[in-house]
Amino acid sequence: MTTVGFIGLGIMGGPMAGHLVKAGFDVVGYNRTAAKAQPLVEAGGRGAPSIADAVRDADIVAIMVPDSPDVRAVLAGEDGVFAHAKPGTLVIDFSSIRPDVTTELAEQARAAGFRLLDAPVSGGEAGAKNAALSIMVGGAAEDFAAARPVFDAVGKTVVHVGPNGAGQTVKAANQLIVASNIQALAEAVTFLRAYGVDLESALEVLGGGLAGSAVLNQKKGNMLSGEFPPGFRIELHHKDMGIVNSAAREAGVVLPVGALVAQLMASALAVGDGGLDHSALLRGVERLSGREGT
Repeated sequence: MTTVGFIGLGIMGGPMAGHLVKAGFDVVGYNRTAAKAQPLVEAGGRGAPSIADAVRDADIVAIMVPDSPDVRAVLAGEDGVFAHAKPGTLVIDFSSIRPDVTTELAEQARAAGFRLLDAPVSGGEAGAKNAALSIMVGGAAEDFAAARPVFDAVGKTVVHVGPNGAGQTVKAANQLIVASNIQALAEAVTFLRAYGVDLESALEVLGGGLAGSAVLNQKKGNMLSGEFPPGFRIELHHKDMGIVNSAAREAGVVLPVGALVAQLMASALAVGDGGLDHSALLRGVERLSGREGT
């Protein structure tokens, strides 16, 4: 039985680790908040008191943590994966971080005798719970092939997009598209409400035409109810918009819509909406329109 050390058991990592147990992997999980390992234990996995204990006997290490500094600490820190995992271990980083940091960490991994894939995901909490994530993978083709059973246990669309860093670059593009779509949907919802149109009917017919999208399908419920439980938090999408705009600047690429949406995301964070689902960009449009709470 292949042993997977899984670091990060939050909204995304927890369900993903559970799917690996169901697929027959021996999963040992670690989370800074120890209580978050309990669902994994109940599913048949094991909890570990430290990263070292989670990865020491692992054949594969999976990581799902919030940001570049977190991944760097988990991998290269004094108590991290490189210090405690077996040489030759395959490391799969499901986190969404800066492409340049991924490339740097992949070089460190190779120098330390490890193999690293950057494999950020899209699909949010629903995708994680339903094992229907889209996974964009950067790294060596042979490592991608070796990791395929893990990817198939947690995802639906799995594509090898190039060398290390390519997965994170594709994820940055994904976050640009998603944020722009959410903002456009939020503006359309506010516009429709201002004219008293039956919103549910309007979104139904819009979803059947060219305006239809996965964003509309997944986020219209939040916008109809005005409730925004976090499937993917604004504070994390704010981080991702920083990544895409920084990478675009380095490449000499102009992203006018991306720059604007990044500012609107920053505004939502500044007014205290950072812990809400990114569909709460609707609240920003309502505030700007003087229609908050309508």
